[in-house]
Amino acid sequence: MKSVLVIGASGQIGKMITQKLLDKDYRVRAMVRDANKLGGMNHPNLDIFEKDLESDFFQAFQGMDSVIFTAGSGGSTGPDKTLLIDLWAARNSVEYAVRAKLKHFIMVSAVGAGDPDEIDSDIKPYLVAKHMADEHLINAGIRHTVLRPGSLTDEAATGKVTAKRPDSRDAMKITREDVADMVVLATAKEDDTNRVFELFEGNQSPEELLK
Repeated sequence: MKSVLVIGASGQIGKMITQKLLDKDYRVRAMVRDANKLGGMNHPNLDIFEKDLESDFFQAFQGMDSVIFTAGSGGSTGPDKTLLIDLWAARNSVEYAVRAKLKHFIMVSAVGAGDPDEIDSDIKPYLVAKHMADEHLINAGIRHTVLRPGSLTDEAATGKVTAKRPDSRDAMKITREDVADMVVLATAKEDDTNRVFELFEGNQSPEELLK
């Protein structure tokens, strides 16, 4: 049974990922700052690890096969939390994963993180933080998948995605559930391929996109 650490498991995407992994018989360690935010989620294969991302959380990585980083500082916080969570906690997670010899690191990033100068955005500091965290992972020597989804929506999964950026900013969107499904599918991949791509609603199946 594959063991997966989900960092940010109490977030909207994190909860979906955690539940979908459990449904597929993974052993899941859900790392959260406050276990109450998991809404009473319970499963024999679920291990809840309560820890603040601004502390030393290496212990969470011990005994795991792979890690999913889907934590974020949130839109209501300031630049200090953007640096400490979206950049530094992500960077520390990469270091811990390498140190613990995990096999695969999946990073849920953001569209525009590849080149923060490319998109005119009022969240550029956030994109810079994401960019630096992504680059640290890409250069760390661990097998990685970096997903950079567009604007997130709450509709049900469409099951159809694309890595090709739409021409319109309004079309640069994807449901949270489609992102969660892509993360779970990427977790199941056993090859040695490193993948970095943006993710939007489209006309491909997730399986086709990951080939």
